[in-house]
Amino acid sequence: MLIGEVARRSGVSARMLRHYESLGLVRPSARTGSGYREYSREDIRRIFHIESLRSLGLSLREIGRALDEPGFTPSALVDGLVRQTRERIAAETELLTRLRRIEAAGPAGWEDVLQVVALLQALGSKSADARQRAALSCVHEVAVPVEALVEAALGETDPNVAGAIRWALARSGDDGTALLAEGLGSPVAAVRERAVQALAELPGGEATAHLRHALGHPDAVVRGHAALALGGLGVADALPTLVDMIVAGRNDTDAADALSVLAADPTVADRIATGLVDRLSHDTTGAPARGRLTQALAGIPGTRASSALVELAQDEDRAVALTAAYLLRLRDER
Repeated sequence: MLIGEVARRSGVSARMLRHYESLGLVRPSARTGSGYREYSREDIRRIFHIESLRSLGLSLREIGRALDEPGFTPSALVDGLVRQTRERIAAETELLTRLRRIEAAGPAGWEDVLQVVALLQALGSKSADARQRAALSCVHEVAVPVEALVEAALGETDPNVAGAIRWALARSGDDGTALLAEGLGSPVAAVRERAVQALAELPGGEATAHLRHALGHPDAVVRGHAALALGGLGVADALPTLVDMIVAGRNDTDAADALSVLAADPTVADRIATGLVDRLSHDTTGAPARGRLTQALAGIPGTRASSALVELAQDEDRAVALTAAYLLRLRDER
């Protein structure tokens, strides 16, 4: 079969067939009397093998090795192709994400595009100072899409930079609460903590609703951050979690402060005092926890808390009794 007929049937151009020949990939088995290339059935089968391997992403050099080296095994080559393909897909996905974020910023001209690109690069910089400057610039200079800020917030490990990013998120004007709420379901504990910390600083009812839901989260750290934020907002649903934090000794000082804020409502103050006393009476509550619960009563106004302190001043645990007596004297002085 002559080269023109082979090109027509195989879909490989005559020029490419000549290129294959120059590389030694396919050599026509014969020549006609006029000197034209003549391909055998085996030659054509080899051409189809080459095209099949090209479709997998192999280079012509790799194809030559695969077809001509008897000891060449496909497994290593295929493994390499899988790795390269994954890397290429990851790179293309990253590029697509960056382009979408630039599009979402609504640039009016190339200057705006370049500013957004610079900020996005700075948010991913290895320098904490550069990341912090970028976060602060997001509010005053160029609007960065909220998706980029959320991603930065969930991945930031430096406390100062994380605070700047959360500040930028809260002032971005875009609603990132749904994206942050997705972070609460992350398998990585640090990401869950960053998500709830960022939600705690977002204004609006939707963020508060997600924080209420987070009170039932299986991660105690997530529950704690949500309870502290809700306590500061005067949401009494946080009360049981705050008491649990005091018992566990986890951010117990902050939890007691949050209870004091909630106790501004006299009705809630009595509920808090009752909750603290109930936990004090549990047999499973150890001495250190009883001491922390007693101290927490200091910030709770009302007769219920005062009555509890009078009883605790006679407690068998001397440390609890002394703490209660001291708190009663402070109340009398006021």
